[in-house]
Amino acid sequence: MNSMLLKIKRTTTDSGNPLPQYMTPHAAGMDLYAEIREDIVLCPGARALVPTGVAIELPEGYEAQVRPRSGLALRHGLALVNSPGTIDPDYRGEIGVILINLGEESFTIRPGERIAQLVIAPFVRAKIQEVAELDGSERGSGGFGHTGR
Repeated sequence: MNSMLLKIKRTTTDSGNPLPQYMTPHAAGMDLYAEIREDIVLCPGARALVPTGVAIELPEGYEAQVRPRSGLALRHGLALVNSPGTIDPDYRGEIGVILINLGEESFTIRPGERIAQLVIAPFVRAKIQEVAELDGSERGSGGFGHTGR
């Protein structure tokens, strides 16, 4: 398993939350916590930007992906509006999580609650070349549902 150094800075001085952490030895994502002082009630269909109280410094060539927690999605219909959210290596601000309640009942986000996962991944930057034609392929321009004929 590969590893890299991830620098993390707390954006609040009085946080009682742990730093993002992996909950099992083989977890790909580390949990992010709600850095809020009061509950946030998300009514069905509502969304909120929830602060996490942390900022990160990624090495060049890496991104951080903010992803939903499957338990919150299954049990309460909680999702991320922009999933996965991408944190670029040059961003140094606080990580915020845009949660949406797709469930049928209101959901209360409590201070210190685990609200999302953070996955670190390498990325490649493409060099763009405009062409008149693209090489052919077996699929061609077949779109949505094309492979289920």
